[in-house]
Amino acid sequence: MSDWMHTLPLGWMALVVFGGTALVTAAIYWIVIHLATEERARTFKGVSPGLLPPLGIMFGLLVAFIAAQVWGDIDRANAAVNHEASSLRAVLLLSRPFPADAQARMRGLIERYIRDAQQNEWPAMARQRATLSMIPAGLADALELGIELPTNGEGQVAAQREIVANLDDALDARRQRILVSRSKVNFVKWFALIFEAACTLTAIAIVHSDNRATTRYAMGLFASSIAACIFLLVAHDRPFTGQLSVQPTPLLQVLPDSPVDAKGS
Repeated sequence: MSDWMHTLPLGWMALVVFGGTALVTAAIYWIVIHLATEERARTFKGVSPGLLPPLGIMFGLLVAFIAAQVWGDIDRANAAVNHEASSLRAVLLLSRPFPADAQARMRGLIERYIRDAQQNEWPAMARQRATLSMIPAGLADALELGIELPTNGEGQVAAQREIVANLDDALDARRQRILVSRSKVNFVKWFALIFEAACTLTAIAIVHSDNRATTRYAMGLFASSIAACIFLLVAHDRPFTGQLSVQPTPLLQVLPDSPVDAKGS
């Protein structure tokens, strides 16, 4: 599916999908009706209506097959962002036993990382151009700081260990969201779905070719369901693209508006 389609507002996307489906349906109707004359009309009437249920089932199976990938990608994207946010929030909480300057530095690095993710990584993921070669400087510096934190007592040693582990988890979650941002339904799957829909519409037109009103009603109903399915899939096809995309909201909620609690200052 074309990139420009995924960036359309939902209203325009619906208009394109339903309008395109209507045009294809009208073309199939016109061709079949104009072919259904004399000998071909008798041939068309020989096509059994029992052909329609298997075609409809095959179309439904293709929709379910593609939807399983789409919903799976969305779940993975949401899980990665939520896990990343939870890990970063844990780092801020675990940094409290350390001196105020260490807390401030850790908070500043995490804030820089989150702002960079929001302003640079999210637009890149929306265009499916984000790669693992993009180095999260803020998070890398936070990991280095976590390793170098001076410890005094078993409590701070345990806190430092957990800080490093959570920063590593955040890095892994970031890798996961970048990988899933490049996921999409490939051309072959879209072609199979649209081709199956066209075959079913053609079969409906052939079976009911002797009654034009019935043909229009049957094709109109099935075309509407086709458009609804395609619209639903296109709107969710790419987890980080479009109006329904996964947003960095959980990451932005990691940093409260209040300043760092400078414990002991």
